[in-house]
Amino acid sequence: MASNILSSPALTFELVARCSTTRARASNLTLPHGPVQLPMFMPVATQASLKGITPQQLEETGCRLCLNNTYHLGLRPGQEVLDAVGGAHKLQGWNHNILTDSGGQVGFQMVSLLKLANITEEGVRFLSPHDGSPMLLTPEHSISLQNTIGSDIIMQLDDVLVTTSPDKERMREAMERSVRWLDRCIAAHKNPDSQNLFCIIQGGLDLEMRRECAKEMLARDTPGIAIGGLSGGEAKADYCRVVATCTALLPDLKPRYVMGIGYPEDLVVSVALGADMFDCVWPTRTARFGNAVTKHGVLNIRNRQYANDFGPIEPGCGCTCCRTGDGGMGITRAFVNHNASKETVAAHLLTIHNVWYQLSLMREVRQSIIEDRFPAYIREFFAGLYASKTEYPDWAVEALRGVGVDLMSE
Repeated sequence: MASNILSSPALTFELVARCSTTRARASNLTLPHGPVQLPMFMPVATQASLKGITPQQLEETGCRLCLNNTYHLGLRPGQEVLDAVGGAHKLQGWNHNILTDSGGQVGFQMVSLLKLANITEEGVRFLSPHDGSPMLLTPEHSISLQNTIGSDIIMQLDDVLVTTSPDKERMREAMERSVRWLDRCIAAHKNPDSQNLFCIIQGGLDLEMRRECAKEMLARDTPGIAIGGLSGGEAKADYCRVVATCTALLPDLKPRYVMGIGYPEDLVVSVALGADMFDCVWPTRTARFGNAVTKHGVLNIRNRQYANDFGPIEPGCGCTCCRTGDGGMGITRAFVNHNASKETVAAHLLTIHNVWYQLSLMREVRQSIIEDRFPAYIREFFAGLYASKTEYPDWAVEALRGVGVDLMSE
């Protein structure tokens, strides 16, 4: 019988269970700062903190892997300070795992939104959003920054193009350059025994290009694999086709990370398509607008209807805000409504709740895979989110049908 465990110097991946219908998997990922259960969602602590909550509060949600932004930490506090303090774990008082993006995503945002960047073979040239000074991010500098940060998972610098771009020639150039840049990242990586470098599969919405890129990336044998360039405005059906195409090509015994994904239905469908890891700013950002993520959809607690609602943010939720007793705060919707437009405390409380919701969702998904009842869980999830089957999004119905789950059947 083939082994279900694969180890590399700074990572052990154990495949625990597979769904007998879909491509979903449950796995154990062991990193330098402890174990992580997959599938999982990573909250985004861009500046080495989740806006509005403490590292202890984040730990209490069950989070064991969060994301920091290389570009922002490289600018402030800067490499010298990070080196002096001993890396990002010590800087932010976080004893669990950290994943850092390469910093290239900011270059991508500059290109797509601000037209301030120029990507060449050397790297990404752009103007600092802080003072307008010219900056250059190369694969070597990105890896040097991430080595100093000390994150458990580091990402290659890739050439990212918005998926909806009609420029096929530029898309191919970006895909091929990402492969070349991975080679430069591997050569520059000083800490392979304590930090895991993940490759990133590019190629836009072109499935043949994605297959070609996956083949090249897999030949480099990095400890984990990411699918990048999505969540850039493409149709959800196209997103699902890309994820399904890529996961079909990936080895069983490596973690699969789809970058920038966070809506609950996207997470559940992507797990069914064979993905393991996700990250997004959405649950924390939407909290700052007074929105609570729940199993019945997003509630805007600023609405007047919640002013006299003395129930929890979400009945049955186990987060510190919603529960009573055992250290719970028993926060009511009325309290959040009262503070939402006046005080930052409402945003803090909703952030705790929303992060808990996302992590709890993935824990439930994992348990249903282990017990081989994931298709039934998917049906329950969508039934809770939508009032009737006629409201189910077509893209989700089609994607799930492709992996053996018919949401529309009785």
